[in-house]
Amino acid sequence: MNLAIRDIRYHRGRFILTSIGLGLLLGIVMSMGGIYRGLVADALEIMTATGADLWVVQAHTNGPFAESSRIPEDVKYRIQAVPGVEKASPLSFQTIQIERKGKQFRFFLIGYNLSGLGGPPNIIAGRDIRQKHYEMVAAKGMKMKVGEKIHLGLHDYTVVGITDRIVSSGGDPAAYVSLADAQEIQFKKDNNAIRNNRARIGASLAGNQSLPPAQAGSLLQDVTNIAESTHTVNAVVARLTPGANLHEVQERISRWNHFRPISAEEQTKILTKGMIEQARMQLGLFRVMLLVISGVIIALIIYTSTMDKIKVIATLKLIGAQNRVIIGMILEQSLLMGLIAYGIGYLLINLTYDNFPRRVVLQSFDLQVLFVIVLVICTISSFVGIRKAFKVEPAEALGG
Repeated sequence: MNLAIRDIRYHRGRFILTSIGLGLLLGIVMSMGGIYRGLVADALEIMTATGADLWVVQAHTNGPFAESSRIPEDVKYRIQAVPGVEKASPLSFQTIQIERKGKQFRFFLIGYNLSGLGGPPNIIAGRDIRQKHYEMVAAKGMKMKVGEKIHLGLHDYTVVGITDRIVSSGGDPAAYVSLADAQEIQFKKDNNAIRNNRARIGASLAGNQSLPPAQAGSLLQDVTNIAESTHTVNAVVARLTPGANLHEVQERISRWNHFRPISAEEQTKILTKGMIEQARMQLGLFRVMLLVISGVIIALIIYTSTMDKIKVIATLKLIGAQNRVIIGMILEQSLLMGLIAYGIGYLLINLTYDNFPRRVVLQSFDLQVLFVIVLVICTISSFVGIRKAFKVEPAEALGG
């Protein structure tokens, strides 16, 4: 006869309700671990999809994701000429929030050279961008259809393709346009702003009495051309030739071109250790708190259950039952409660994680570690009931 199973059947309602409550707590613990893994996956999504070995950004910055970075577009030619670089491509990044269908619509816009690095990694519907202007590939998360139009900046853009799930480090779905379109959306001013800017520059130059009128007119044209130029990017990504020394290439770019070359490994550290470190610590703290609460609940239930069985335990001792029988009964109840709760939590998170607003990544290693932790918590919590059972005297079975 299994005493633990018999006792669970006798207190079935309490055992089931407690297991369900613990299962909900463990489901939350699993979801927090999955949310953290999802944050990491989101943060590295675009970097991984680009497949670059180097990210060349503005000097003394951690751009382009963790910090603002702006460099001239033609830097790509200088990077391309560095020994060891196989291919270099400029990229533009910006977060856009507009009103669409009466609701706020937010996404991350990536501009890339159509023949370069950084384009959409996988087209699941429609096609890739073929024209230099006014075509877009949208991520599945934007919930747009092929052929749908969206107004950005001064023009309408047609969705010609849908790419798989790809998001920014902030979790916003990504869209791709040509680099020229992205630069125009980000830097091109409307006609009124252009006229006002030209008038402001003209007035400033007119106030300079040392400039002849002809020279002032020529200078005005040069200054306005520079001010209205959109040939700026956030980063130039580079792929190295096989066998090239990464550190030597970084040294050459840093010394002779005066930009900061960030390796893929360094970019990973910036994104994971810098941008989501606080979130990791917060989620980790909540996980520890919930596990402690789970342990306290299990200990309380086991202790209460032991108190209800005082006479039963005393009777067992009176008829000569060994301590290991009593220990086994209490320990088995605790472990069964933990196992059933873990199963409930696992089932719950597997049925719901696709509906979370942010990505949830469940890794088998995390789940296995949590399973071991649950078993340890259940074992430790059972000591409260076992300690109480050891203090029970056989004579209590004969009491009133």
